[in-house]
Formats: sequence, C-alpha cells, structure tokens
Amino acid sequence: MSVPLTFDGKVVLVTGAGGGLGREYALAFGQRGASVVVNDLGGNAKGEGKNSAAADKVVEEIKAKGGKAVANYDSVEDGEKLIQSALDAFGRIDIVINNAGILRDRSFSRLSELDWDLIQRVHLKGSFNVTRAAWNHMKEQKFGRIIMTASAAGLYGNFGQANYSAAKLGLLGLSNTLAIEGRKLNIHCNTIAPIANSRLTQNIMPADILENLKPEYVSPLVLWLCHEQCEETGALFEVGAGWIGKLRWERSPGHVLLRKNHPMSPEAVRDQWDNICDFKDASHPATVNESLMSMLSMLNKEPAGDGLVANPTSSLGHNPAQAVGYNFPDHTFSYTEMQCILYALGVGMSTKDTDHLRFLYEGHENFACLPTYGVIISQAAVMDSGLTNIPGLEINPTQILHGEHYLKCYQPLPTSGTLISKATILDILDKGSGAVIIINVSTYQGQRLLCSNQWSVFVVGAGGFGGKKSSPHTENTAPPPNRAPDAVVVESTTKEQAALYRLSGDRNPLHIDPSFSAMGGFKDPILHGLCSFGFASRHILKRYANNDPARFCAIKVRFVKPVLPGQSLQTEMWKEGNRVHFQCKVKETGSLTLSGGYVDLYEDQTSDPKALQPVADLQSKLVFAEIGRRIQASGAALVEQVKGVFGWEITQDGKTVAQWTIDLKNGAGALHEGPYSGKADVSIAVSDADFMALVQGKVNPQQAFMAGKLKIKGNIMLGQKLDIILKDVAKL
Repeated sequence: MSVPLTFDGKVVLVTGAGGGLGREYALAFGQRGASVVVNDLGGNAKGEGKNSAAADKVVEEIKAKGGKAVANYDSVEDGEKLIQSALDAFGRIDIVINNAGILRDRSFSRLSELDWDLIQRVHLKGSFNVTRAAWNHMKEQKFGRIIMTASAAGLYGNFGQANYSAAKLGLLGLSNTLAIEGRKLNIHCNTIAPIANSRLTQNIMPADILENLKPEYVSPLVLWLCHEQCEETGALFEVGAGWIGKLRWERSPGHVLLRKNHPMSPEAVRDQWDNICDFKDASHPATVNESLMSMLSMLNKEPAGDGLVANPTSSLGHNPAQAVGYNFPDHTFSYTEMQCILYALGVGMSTKDTDHLRFLYEGHENFACLPTYGVIISQAAVMDSGLTNIPGLEINPTQILHGEHYLKCYQPLPTSGTLISKATILDILDKGSGAVIIINVSTYQGQRLLCSNQWSVFVVGAGGFGGKKSSPHTENTAPPPNRAPDAVVVESTTKEQAALYRLSGDRNPLHIDPSFSAMGGFKDPILHGLCSFGFASRHILKRYANNDPARFCAIKVRFVKPVLPGQSLQTEMWKEGNRVHFQCKVKETGSLTLSGGYVDLYEDQTSDPKALQPVADLQSKLVFAEIGRRIQASGAALVEQVKGVFGWEITQDGKTVAQWTIDLKNGAGALHEGPYSGKADVSIAVSDADFMALVQGKVNPQQAFMAGKLKIKGNIMLGQKLDIILKDVAKL
C-alpha cells in the first residue's frame, strides 16, 4: 500500500475557492493537513458583485472536518492582501493555487476594451500579483509550489473567447518562466488546463457531460504537483473526467530558404510550404536553447552550395573575410601530473575501476595522460587570447556556441611539461542565422607536433554576410552504420560533474551558477559538452584500445543537446576497421547529445610486447654504457654490495624506448641491453630526462618515487641501493 501524501505544516492559498474547482482544492488540502487560506471575492461569473458567504462556507466545511482555514475576500488584483492573510493567520506561505477567474464571452467584433481588460486583470495580472507577493517568502524558505490555471481555450482557441484565450495562454508563458527562475530556489511552477463542472462551464455544457466532469477528478493532480516529493516543474497538463495528459510542443524540421540563387520571398515560402509543414522527424524543444540548437542543427545539415544572401544587419563585423588566416599569439601552457589526474576525474574516471588507475595515480607503472586532455590545452590557447580581439570581427561572447570539435593526436601527451600552441582561423562560414568560425590549434613540445584541434564555433545571429557555406578545411562528422550498435556503454555522471570538470579550465558560469544558466534558458546548470566528449572517448578507448593512449589517433563530434549533471550517458559504438563510429544519448530521456562522432585508432603496436620505439640521442644510453664498463672492472665487488637484478625501462613521451638489465646478483655481474630473459628482482620505469636528473644528483631516488617520476615494482626495498649504482658507479 502506498504512503499517503500529507501537507502537515504547509500553508496553502487557493484563489477563487468559494465553489467549483477552488472549493475542491481547498477541501482536499485541508483534509490532508494543510492550513488553508480560502480566497473568494464572492462575485458572479462575470466578476460583478461581492459577498463573503462563499468563502466562509468553505472555511466552515474544512473546520468541521478538523482542518485549519481562514477566509479572505479580497480581489486577486490586491495580491499583497491575500498573502498577508496567510502570514497573519499561519506565519508563512508555501503553496499558491491561482484558480480565480471570470468570463466575458463575446465574439471578437463585439468585444469591448472593458471586456478585454477585466479578463486580463483577473486571470493574468491577478495571478501575477498574488504570485509576486508570495515569491520572496518562498525564496527565503527555499520552498514553494505554484499552480497556474490555463484552459483548452488558451491552448487551442475558442469562438467568442478571444480575451479569455489570450489571458489563459499568457499564464502558461508566465508559469514557464517562473519555473526556470524558481528551480534553483526549490520553487516549482506548473500549469493545468482543467475541464470540470464549475460556474464557468455549467452554462455552456450539457448536464450529462458535466456529470462526468466533477472537480474532484482534477484535484489529485494539483495536490501531487504541490507536494514536496514532486520534482515536476515548467510542465503543462490537461486534466478532466479522471484523465490526465502532459503536453509538449512539437516543431517540424522546417526548410531553409535563404540562398543566393533562390532568394527568400513569399513565392519561395509558398513553393516550400509542404516541406515547411512536414512533421516527419519533428523535434520537441523544451527550452529557448533547445529551440535554437535544433534550428542550428537543421542549418548544418544543409548541403554545400551557393553562399547566403548578404545581410547588412549581420553582427559578425564589418569585414569577416579579413579574419581568415588570422594567427592568435603563441600560447604557452604548463601543467603537471596533477592536472592530468584532475581532468581524468572531471570526465568520470574513478578509483572504483582498477583500469582507471593508470590515469589517476602518478605512481602507476603505466601512468598516462588521457588523449582528450588535448582539448584543454587548445581551449586555453583560444580563450586566453580572446575571440573578441580578432581584427575584422565583432563577436558578442554571449552568442558563442561550441558546434563541433575535432582532435588529432600525433603521439601520446606527456604527463607534464610546457607546451606551445599556435592557433589560426582557417575559415568563416555563413549559415544564415549565424556564422561558423573554424579555428585550428596546433600544439608542440619543442619542435615536435603533439596534437591539433579544430574548433567549430557558432556565433548566433552573425550570419547573412554573404560568405560561403562550406569549407574544404573542415573535418566533417560521419553518420553511424545502419545497424544495431556493436557495443553500448552506460555511465552515470554525478551531480558534481560540471563543478569538477570546470576546474580543468572551462570556468563558464553556465555550468555552475543556476541564475546564469536560467538566463541561458536552462532549468539547471548544464554539463560541458567537452565533458560528455571526454566520457564517450574513454568508453571507446577502453572498449577497443585497451586504454592505450598510444592507439588514440583522432576524434570528431557534433554537440546536439545539453546534459544535466547526474544524468546517465549512453555511448553507442560501431567499429569499422580502425574507425569507431559513435553517438551519445541521455539515458533517462533518450535525447541525442553527441552525434556524427567517430574515433580513429592507430594500429596496435603492442602485439610484440618486447617491441620498442626507436629513438635517437637518449642521454641515458651513455650512462648505461658507463655502468657496463664499471661492472666489467669491478663487478664482483658490486655484486657483494647490491645482490640484486635491476630491470630498467626508459620512457619518452609515455612510450618505452629502451630496456636495460643490471645484473648485480649472479657471477661477476653483467649489463644487458634489451628485454631480459630472466626475472628481475626489481623493475624500474623512468623517463630519460628524469633518469639523468637522478644520475646528476638533482633529485634523490626517494624524492623521485614519491613524485611519481620513478615507478618501481618488485622488491622496493632493493631500490634503496640505487644510490650505489647511480652515484658510485656512473659518475660521468
């Protein structure tokens, strides 16, 4: 048996509660423990007259059943007075049911200004006044539930109700915005469009129909939406006769008409009318941002062709073409192992999975940096220099969206270092409603190219300048094969995912500040698109490359819809040769968040585990040569001191580039180059540069081990004798 919903300690204001739906709401709340303010002006259905009897009667009914209630006889236009009644009687206000209403039905040709104004004052402005008076009290107590009452006339229109329809649909817009602003405050606002037997319907519907439209068939929905357990907000419901349905908007994919060789004209609209109105593959935008993004996705699907008609009102600047070829200032980026680990945590890695340790623990024998950390390096190069400082362009930073991204790695990223990035604007495309700026960022360690990133940045409202629509420089997305996925991985993000990811460098308040995200049209702060990108790339790296960063070649993706922290990401993968196609969905909603994605993998070079990457000019090679000469000269004495076999792996850029074995256990000692056929007592992995620092005494072995620069397996205590080998044997 389910647990009953109660409202003990909650204070509810119901407007228009003297009869019909309002009375039923008031009685139901009172019966379930709420303290109720029963508001009713006592006028007739046209808003004429005033009488306290209706409200008083409902208060008496509530009290007779053991409930708590007070009456209020003010007009909803005096919203402050209604809320003050609640505060005076019960000390707080938790729930507001905006139910009061009147009718002034007339055909449009006969509608007077008074008929129009009175309906707006009672329905729309009255709900505004009452809700505004309650808002700050709800804000301070971090709880509030608000119901707006629309109607089918407002949703669909109805003859003779132009004034009523306009007010009722206006309430829906008000409710949707309050839901956005209130979500961070635990103030929820929903809209119902009820159909029930009330004084507003009893004269316009047959009696047999009204019998099935009892108010008690509506109140259960209202009570649930107002309960503290209910998380629904910003929703619209039709309800009546025991039936409840949730409504959403649906939009056709539409059709792009603005082209040079096909000017946008009334005739063009006429000729494409069937396409404009075709709801096949319709979308269901729920926010301003989703509406914009789905429109942009349709623009991006348009085939390449002639540029768009020049628009003198484009906001991109006076000469966008001047910016093509612009080189950003060279950018220096320094980082340590800790930044690599922080990024790995930001894209969902956890010590719960032992496979993740190589990216989370600097002391791991195969510690590595995730390949997608390359986006953080390139982002710093672009954002630190500033998109608003490019000659020829005038960009409003609030209009920037990240449309697509491409990353190519030429070799594994080092786990620490100082890198130089060079960024260039490759092209600027005109998409009509916006402009796409293609930026290439190449990142170097010294003279060696490590990775390159291609940013596709969409600038909303900056199109129509007459530029080209496609570019030979862009890396394009690729649709997945037409079959079921070969593999699917579902992984939950955490509520703190965006807060953690932003510590790697993307500090946009959209991802942390509820008030800022609300201004962007989001109910909550959203997850970074590049964080979802990192999740998906991890899934592919583990499934098809055994978590080997050296096999990661490239990734391309289009950002579609945002993800909320705490939602689950579902990565669907299709492998074809060395390319893994993928897309990513939000598990809870089925919404596509990443599309057209693929990861290209390098061939597996580890089929021969003893194979080494040839690298010239290793400084450590000279040291081992000297160690070999000293062993030949005094090996027996060293064996007596050390009594151990040391296996060495010398690395460079995360790859093993040389192997040595120092045998100071058997016979007169020996030095072997290459893989050792026997078993070493202790195995040591160290980079060529860190090895030289040890030899030169710049750091002692214990310090190197604690810093994660010296990785030891086996008899760690034997590692304490490294000083004998490196200092006494190899003084060059």
